[in-house]
Amino acid sequence: MSDRRRYSVRAPRRPQRPLRDKGRTVVLRPGADPRLKKIFAQIGTPAPAAFVPDEYQLQALEMVAQSDCLVTAPTGAGKTWIALQAIARIFEQGGRAWYASPLKALSNAKFLEFAAHFGPTNVGILTGDRKENTDAPIIVGTTEILRNQLYDAMHRGQTLATDFVVLDEAHYLGDEDRGVVWEETMIYLPQRVPLLLLSATIGNAADIAHWLSAIRRKRCQVVQETRRPVPLYPMLLHPAGTLLPLLVAGERGGKPRLYKKVAEFLTDRRAPALAPPGRLPPFGDILAVLRKYHLLPAIFFLKSRADCDQALQLCLENRIRDDRQAERLNQRLAELTERFPHIRHHRQRWLAEHLAIGSHHSGQLPAWKQVLEALMSEGLLDAIFATSTVAAGVDFPARTVAFLNSDRFNGREFAPLDATELHQMTGRAGRRGKDHIGFALVVPGKYMDVPSVARLLNASPANVHSQIRINFSMTLNLLLSHTPAEVEDLLHRSLATFQHHGAAMGGDEAAHTHLWQDFQRHLRFLQITGFVDDQSRLTEDGLWASQLRIDQPLLVAEGLRLGLFPQAEPALLAGIMAGLVNDKETDEHLDRKTLPEPLTQAVLQVVQGLRGFAKHMQVSGFDVRPIFLRPTTAVWRWATGLPWDKAVQSGQMAEGDLASLVLRTADNLRHVTALYKVFPKMAESARKAIEMILRDPVMPDYAPDIPDVPIDAQPVAPLRGLHAEEEKEFHRPNR
Repeated sequence: MSDRRRYSVRAPRRPQRPLRDKGRTVVLRPGADPRLKKIFAQIGTPAPAAFVPDEYQLQALEMVAQSDCLVTAPTGAGKTWIALQAIARIFEQGGRAWYASPLKALSNAKFLEFAAHFGPTNVGILTGDRKENTDAPIIVGTTEILRNQLYDAMHRGQTLATDFVVLDEAHYLGDEDRGVVWEETMIYLPQRVPLLLLSATIGNAADIAHWLSAIRRKRCQVVQETRRPVPLYPMLLHPAGTLLPLLVAGERGGKPRLYKKVAEFLTDRRAPALAPPGRLPPFGDILAVLRKYHLLPAIFFLKSRADCDQALQLCLENRIRDDRQAERLNQRLAELTERFPHIRHHRQRWLAEHLAIGSHHSGQLPAWKQVLEALMSEGLLDAIFATSTVAAGVDFPARTVAFLNSDRFNGREFAPLDATELHQMTGRAGRRGKDHIGFALVVPGKYMDVPSVARLLNASPANVHSQIRINFSMTLNLLLSHTPAEVEDLLHRSLATFQHHGAAMGGDEAAHTHLWQDFQRHLRFLQITGFVDDQSRLTEDGLWASQLRIDQPLLVAEGLRLGLFPQAEPALLAGIMAGLVNDKETDEHLDRKTLPEPLTQAVLQVVQGLRGFAKHMQVSGFDVRPIFLRPTTAVWRWATGLPWDKAVQSGQMAEGDLASLVLRTADNLRHVTALYKVFPKMAESARKAIEMILRDPVMPDYAPDIPDVPIDAQPVAPLRGLHAEEEKEFHRPNR
């Protein structure tokens, strides 16, 4: 049987056509408002031409040669060109450069781009999964790795080994979960190292530059570009299948307003809907509308991962009509999936190969998402159905982006889109060098507030606010090289303190006081538990614990101190570490009787051994995540050699979620391997565990970084670590 027969899917269902109005079925017929005739006449591909940099690009390049520079520009406006030219200037002078981005996938893409530009021997990469050519003069990596290098440099009393730093996606400074890493990096970066920040458009760029100028004692200039390289035209899809302009020019040069027919549709209580409640719209018919007017390829932003997958089943009539596209798509799929046997037989491959469609979200395997991204970038797919997470850090523009929701899931809840988020998503519409014009299509439905989206399209971008917060990893690493008084001075330099200045009487002092008090709270707990001494210096335990730059460093450190982890069983170690990494409640409806005895005993030993320490943390006001058995079991089974599908089934989670958990587990285990001088056997077990879990289909499209632990390392006996006067009280509760 051929490969093609093996991965074909079962006979598809007929696509639904759920257009109803008071029991009346409405047929979706392609149509376009007469006003769109001139707009659609602009559709086409620009003639090949030599690249000519925009004025803002040249201005930024000139400024970064003299000072720090913050560049804000729409997605796809060519910010990377500025970085390439600035790095080339440093490289030609014999200097070194660091390019930091928020996402591993983006770092991998930039690594390939930079290697092609500067030569593979001149570019290295550093992410949690990848470590190649680290002595190269140009390093690409994640911002967390750069921040960690700054920690190490401060500890050694040395300067960072680079002459230029680029922080890409600098608006992540305002990210609730990871903004602290950007802020720390900006605070710790030596003044001598020029800084280039590349960002989506943000509302308070001048304030951010003012803050940087103050803390780095050198000017930071702002270059702002608001013009899109490819003009954007917003439309609305009427449920009858007619495309309408969303906005028209306001009277006497005023703000754009809703097109009359759109306003009438929104106020018409008898207007049909694209789909009844709880059902998706007929995406196959929508693709037919877009195809008729040459508006493909398209990205559809949907509310959930399940919607993205289900949308594919509604496009089963989207057969490829171009023989050259079909041939090239088949060839590229074979090339892109050659390395990974599991991906070669991916359940959605038939849909990609024969219908030119794909579903892209965090529940998909990383390698499959890479395949879709490559195919979309090369113009071989007609449509991608994606969650809003695809808007950040992934470069596969389309001619049209379509929205079905005016909100997005932020990791905790659904919240209304802000202007910056919407602009970043619409930034995918219109491919520079491939399109004269791009389109944003609003698809009405239950979760779409059309007037809100219309306002956001022309709204000023949102401001970035400080997200700095104190945690144990930060506290330990700052104490590596700073006294508490010096830390207090660093906290005075935070963006939070700057942004509160002048907001109210004493506002800056209030923000600083909050940070300083929180630092002292962390410091006191570290002193009580023996990681810091009475002179606020790291103990031996504190020194090695500072290298655990992970989510729960103290729980892992205490487990290592007490010898709770199974150092002779790498698979068990991988499972337990996954339980400590997991941040989702996942044990509902779990039958514990089916769990393997060795694993439950190992988990029980860790839970019971850490109970007193965890209770002490909670009483002191620190969060402690419980260890759930389902993710622990899934990673343990995967480490023992269970087939991937079985491991996914045991975890009862999407395979992308399990792959993400495995990669995060491997990253945490790498930090344990770094402790080989203190815990040589545990470090070796962690190394073996990494090797067990990083294999197809989890491995990204490159060789994983499996640390080589020196087997002849001289162990240093770890200290027990508790102050004598605290010993009795600390061990009493549930220990």
